[in-house]
Amino acid sequence: MRMRRKKNLEERLARCGDRIIYMDREDKNFSVKDTKDLFEFERIFGNPNPVELEIGCGKGQFAREIAKRNPHINYLAVEKSSNVIVDAAEAAIKEDIPNLRFARGSAEYLDCFIPERSVGNIYLNFSCPYPKNTYAAHRLTHGNFLKIYKKILTDGGEIHQKTDNMHFFEFSLEQFSENGFTLKNISLDLHKSGFENNIVTEYEQKFSEQGLPIYRLEAYIRK
Repeated sequence: MRMRRKKNLEERLARCGDRIIYMDREDKNFSVKDTKDLFEFERIFGNPNPVELEIGCGKGQFAREIAKRNPHINYLAVEKSSNVIVDAAEAAIKEDIPNLRFARGSAEYLDCFIPERSVGNIYLNFSCPYPKNTYAAHRLTHGNFLKIYKKILTDGGEIHQKTDNMHFFEFSLEQFSENGFTLKNISLDLHKSGFENNIVTEYEQKFSEQGLPIYRLEAYIRK
């Protein structure tokens, strides 16, 4: 079901100012990538600190917490829904988090806006699993997306994924392995694994309270 457009959405987005940047493209079929509008991270954040990326940030709970824990790192949180990203940006402004920005747009176009080898880590937290196989190409760990991540990750950069969906997790394991990534710190029940410094997201709390295991992995490019 499509989310109803928020009241005064455009005004709210405008009040967020430079906290939200836009990855807008006229082509909606993700087929035209001839032109690039690369972000200048030092200008966007006002400093040369390293940058990390969350794709599909939702209301921004994870992004806000990790940014507060690591003030020496800049974070860009991507979300395609204006309805959702406005809540995340407003919360970050209220909490006065200077090293966090949000980008509205589709992940398919990340390499048109994110410079090559500019992102340290990528976080995929509870991405939509698209359970029907006919929609597999929309999953954020599909090989098409992994090719994009390879372009924008720095040497030594990692992808950290969390999900509650076992089939999506199995699919992700296969896709990472088939696309030249090495896997480490794989957990089939994160909250019973003893993993430290975990940041619990909105969905993670909900699923854990239902007794569902949380699956997690880290992936990096093999040399």
